[in-house]
Amino acid sequence: MKKKLVYPFLAVSLSFSLGACSQQTKETAAPKEEQAIEANGTHTAHWSYTGETGPEHWGELDRSYSACVNGSEQSPINIEFSQVKASEKLENIQIQYKPTPFSLANNGHTVQANASTPTNSIVVEGTEYKLAQFHFHTPSEHQFNGQHYDMELHLVHQDANGKLAVLGVMIKEGKESEKLASVWEALPKEETEKDISIKEPVDLQALLPQNQTSFHYNGSLTTPPCTEEVKWIVFEQPMEMSKEQIQAFQQIFPDNHRPVQPINEREIIKN
Repeated sequence: MKKKLVYPFLAVSLSFSLGACSQQTKETAAPKEEQAIEANGTHTAHWSYTGETGPEHWGELDRSYSACVNGSEQSPINIEFSQVKASEKLENIQIQYKPTPFSLANNGHTVQANASTPTNSIVVEGTEYKLAQFHFHTPSEHQFNGQHYDMELHLVHQDANGKLAVLGVMIKEGKESEKLASVWEALPKEETEKDISIKEPVDLQALLPQNQTSFHYNGSLTTPPCTEEVKWIVFEQPMEMSKEQIQAFQQIFPDNHRPVQPINEREIIKN
């Protein structure tokens, strides 16, 4: 499947071990959510989504989290459709997904699915980014016109130099997602030390919206250390999950989203 888009942004280099849009070693190696990939693979200060270790305090918890408060291109953001620009220069993006085995981890911040084989990838401007992991947030981290969706799926990819590209898919209540049924059957309710194998391969291609119109911008990890220069591609059309599926995740993580961040001088490109 090919998609054209423009990336006027830089990519980032992080050290992550199959983790998430999140942060650290477990995330990375055994992936801890965004941490895993979106973090740097080292155990640093504890953070959370509430209280004294919540998002408004992340930048104070550890020196390595300074971008969380000092960064100028932080994620997530509110995408106001009226302020989005149409792409002027179109370039190809290829999404190459096929049914693949995954294992699950509860890293204390999200449920993250780690790829067992490097078979899924996207190609952006001639560079291949391998899928490292995918994970979920509730409510959605990105907003459309100031509104949240019930959940958001992040598919985190890394190129050979450690640079990141993340696909974001909004999730709304609707019909059951059969493609995620095997994942939901194995959802770990408590933080895990070892990954849990998923019985059936996950067909990520079937999860992606049929309408692949998307928003592109320069951003960051949405969890500490909030590293910038991450390529974000957020699909406009949401996917559906049943009320029961959404509630099953929310029973484990009632709220694991970072509030939207200032856009500053960034452009959001629609393609």
